[in-house]
Amino acid sequence: MISAQNLIKELKSKLTYFSDPENTAIIFLLLEHYYDLSKTDILLNPEINPEILPENVINRLNNAEPIQYVLEKAYFHDLTLFVNPAVLIPRPETEELVSIIIKKYKPNSILDIGTGSGCIPIFLKKNIPNADIYAIDISQSALAVAKKNAVDLGTEIQFIEGDILVNSFEDLPGLDLIVSNPPYVFESEKLEMENHVLNHEPHLALFVPDHDPLVFYKKIAELATKKLISNGSLAFEINAAEGPSTCKMLENLGFNEIELEKDFFGKDRFVFAKWYS
Repeated sequence: MISAQNLIKELKSKLTYFSDPENTAIIFLLLEHYYDLSKTDILLNPEINPEILPENVINRLNNAEPIQYVLEKAYFHDLTLFVNPAVLIPRPETEELVSIIIKKYKPNSILDIGTGSGCIPIFLKKNIPNADIYAIDISQSALAVAKKNAVDLGTEIQFIEGDILVNSFEDLPGLDLIVSNPPYVFESEKLEMENHVLNHEPHLALFVPDHDPLVFYKKIAELATKKLISNGSLAFEINAAEGPSTCKMLENLGFNEIELEKDFFGKDRFVFAKWYS
């Protein structure tokens, strides 16, 4: 047995990839997950068994593997989601996106394109329980994660496997809202990315070619012109460098009331538009 404080000191000496305050935050997550200790519990410095912590955890973290994949757990607003390397780890910006949607719209039918972990449709279903919600992803592995999360969190989502660049999704009904956080990181931005993202999160869900950064947005918007009912809405999370070009593309397709909004870092991050058929 060892005191919690001594285990923390030991773990800090072994964790080499991150530095404080990240190290401390990671250690608290480890103690919460494996020992069911809150920060308050840790202050009481209980005696715990160090062998409960799996031996490979520190090696995985020092190999820049995100703590969310190590624990197979990520938080999104008040949801606790299962995650693995088949899906992106949900980001705070996406939390902002769904919060804005809840404030702006009261849709009866919603489609999420590129659903990943399912964080967007599950959160929306929790907050708009009467809505019919559909979610598309190209990856069977990602859909398996999203389906597990939907079941675990008691939400009914209709999941569809498909490629927005190829499939027409003609069987979808008319929709009040289409939302998407598609791949938007430029290939050229790889050099600026941290190893824990670049080496572990799915590139399929991250990157777009520099020469065609709006490739997914164009296809999604084209689908929206066919599937949104009149007065339906489109909501995007975007690359901060592509705000004006995204808005111009939507204008050219005939969308109205196009709004470009900033995230909490002050960067262009969200685009909203209306469709009147």
